Amino acid sequence: MLRACSNQDMSNVNDTLQTASHCFVCGPANPIGLHLQFRLEDNVCRAEFTPQAHHCGYDGVTHGGIIFSVLDDVMANWIVLQGKQAFTAKVDLRYKDTLATGTKVRLEGSCTKARGRLYQMRATMTRCDNNQLVAECDASFMAAT
Repeated sequence: MLRACSNQDMSNVNDTLQTASHCFVCGPANPIGLHLQFRLEDNVCRAEFTPQAHHCGYDGVTHGGIIFSVLDDVMANWIVLQGKQAFTAKVDLRYKDTLATGTKVRLEGSCTKARGRLYQMRATMTRCDNNQLVAECDASFMAAT
């Protein structure tokens, strides 16, 4: 039976974070990474991000792959902050608008349901200056054994 997600034992969080130190999105040891810092507030994983000129696809527009990567990571980091490691299994991503480079966004990710090793997740990217939704996605993650 599916259940609502809740905080798990936090004792494994540091070990799990160590295994992702070279992650492109959040790894502090990745010299070309984005270095996002995720936090858990009210059972929602949150971070802010400002894409730079070198994150563009078309001139001045943030590459869609960068947008997807940070949304994927805000969901994955909700799981990491529960002390578990999981991998993306399926994603339904909807881009709502382009994102000009240099525009700060707010990322939010949360768990909607969990069953065994399967997590159903949701994430959004919203501009900080006008609260406009840039992209949203729903995803399934499979916890590592």
